[in-house]
Amino acid sequence: MCAIHQPNLLPRLSVMAKILAADVWVVLDDVQHARRDYQHRARLGALNGDATRWLSLPTSLPNGRATLIRDARLTDPARSRRQVEGILREQYRASPFWHAFAERLRLLLDQFDTTDRTAQITEASTVLLLDELGWSGRVVRSSDLAARVGRTQRLVDLCLAVGAGTYLCGTGGSKYIETGRFADAGIGVRLFTVPDTGVWTGARALSAVHGLLVHGPEAVAGAALGTPPGSGR
Repeated sequence: MCAIHQPNLLPRLSVMAKILAADVWVVLDDVQHARRDYQHRARLGALNGDATRWLSLPTSLPNGRATLIRDARLTDPARSRRQVEGILREQYRASPFWHAFAERLRLLLDQFDTTDRTAQITEASTVLLLDELGWSGRVVRSSDLAARVGRTQRLVDLCLAVGAGTYLCGTGGSKYIETGRFADAGIGVRLFTVPDTGVWTGARALSAVHGLLVHGPEAVAGAALGTPPGSGR
């Protein structure tokens, strides 16, 4: 089972749940970088209250709007490191789960000392959360795989390249994919959604970090693994 998604900074819980349900995450890094998406930023919640806050990695696009995700660059890696560490600490240091999370966070922070590639940092931030939730799947980058052009055809080819028999499709992708192309290739399509209550409150808008530090990794992992594709409202 395959999930295909762009590398996001500390992804939303709904995205993490989809990857957790898959055996392979194909990191979609060879498509256009979108400044207004979650590729270099994350929305964080507050432990108490409804206020939210953006955490962003200032990013430059060497080729302008045509820049691919893999080619985007951090404008100041050292400053970004300080911001990630400082803002997460401000938001969640009162959580009983903060100290354990902070230990894992160091592995991500160290990446800022070795690269200015935004995608490398954001992919690592996703792997950090996957490790926190006990995922044992495989990570593959789309830029390392052969795939034809076209929205649906690209997805089909990526699934074939990793040997996936099923494509996990989020609510956004379900609006445009041509399911017939998957069927012709012998690949099933399963719609993946999550509920809106409990651990899943704000899952489509807030970083999974929020759920982890409010409810704890065990509760989030249990909810995610107990939520089959197609469940929800």
